[in-house]
Amino acid sequence: MTTNRLERLTGLLPARMRGQVGAYFDALEVFMEVRDPKVLAALGPSGVRGLLLQRGKQGVPSLMRASHQAHFDWTYSSEHPEMRELYTRAKRGQWDADVVLDWTRSVDPLDPNVPILPDDFLDFDDLEGLLGVRLTAGERKKILHSLAAWLLSQFLHGEQGALFAAAQVTEAVQFFDGKLYGATQVMDEGRHVEVFHRYLDTKLERLYQINDNLFVIIDALMTDSRWDMKFLGMQIMVEGLALGAFGTLYQQTKEPLLKDLLRYVIQDEARHVHYGVLALREHNKQLSEAERREREDWSFEVALLMRNRFMAWEVYEEWFEGKLTREQWKGFVTRAPGMSQFRHVMFSRLVPNLREIGLISARMIPRFEKTGLLQYMGGLSADRLDGDRLVAELDRAA
Repeated sequence: MTTNRLERLTGLLPARMRGQVGAYFDALEVFMEVRDPKVLAALGPSGVRGLLLQRGKQGVPSLMRASHQAHFDWTYSSEHPEMRELYTRAKRGQWDADVVLDWTRSVDPLDPNVPILPDDFLDFDDLEGLLGVRLTAGERKKILHSLAAWLLSQFLHGEQGALFAAAQVTEAVQFFDGKLYGATQVMDEGRHVEVFHRYLDTKLERLYQINDNLFVIIDALMTDSRWDMKFLGMQIMVEGLALGAFGTLYQQTKEPLLKDLLRYVIQDEARHVHYGVLALREHNKQLSEAERREREDWSFEVALLMRNRFMAWEVYEEWFEGKLTREQWKGFVTRAPGMSQFRHVMFSRLVPNLREIGLISARMIPRFEKTGLLQYMGGLSADRLDGDRLVAELDRAA
């Protein structure tokens, strides 16, 4: 069924029902975008729970059954010096949000002199053309406030997923140096949950529900029994993309408290992705050809889903449902300058790490080229970028 015909049919429904039907068709489209049947089978149950049943939006805690094995090493062998060095750096890099961040700072999300997001993050001329009305300066600020709160809410939800995944991986990983480092990451992720929630609660006074597509990824990772798939999904995919997103917001925001918060979080996240590269670089060399192909296909498909699905539907439902079609909103968000930069920076961090851990073989090159992701192939992987250098690069580019 064509998009125009679908819009005509759903346009006959009441506004609330029209939104629900549109959301279900969007969920179906997500499934149709996954070309590999094995990846679809792996993500399918999580997709049903997240996209159709919307388990993340029921107002109750989500229960996800863990099935991994805890791996005990009674010899406490230390055979990974680079990982042991990362553990030492992580111990030295711990910080207390009550001490290093000035929570007494007043934050006004509508203050034009200290914008959380710049005015050109969204193309408001494009939006006004779609709406057919002019927006006041105040309305533009309120929309940017909503989008900033939505972005930070998704960061918060992703950090909760990272907290639990890091705990699982620390149990399941099969080398003791990794367990020691993993313990520091659990602490890091708990601190990230603390600071993002505190900023949203006390400064922006708004919290959005988890995006359905993020729920799907977290659900799939938490319920997978294989430690290396948890590593791949969380340390490389989710954390790698988050590192790019944090960097973009760090460059663009003028709000001092948020900028300081992000500086500390970026330094932690750089270590987390570095850990993922160290753990999987050697492990993936031991995989069978079938196992390696499965992980290549999975990471590629998930990368596309995350690129194509960062659509802020929750902001659409708050502001524009009944005024714009879902297809119009999707096009607007895709074209928005700030969101385009998000995608660019996120994938400039992700693709080099996939290359470094051996998951972009010759058979994958045409697929990366066709989707525009091959342009990021030559970037630096996380094992070559520490947090201080990354922040310095962001400051120079700002």
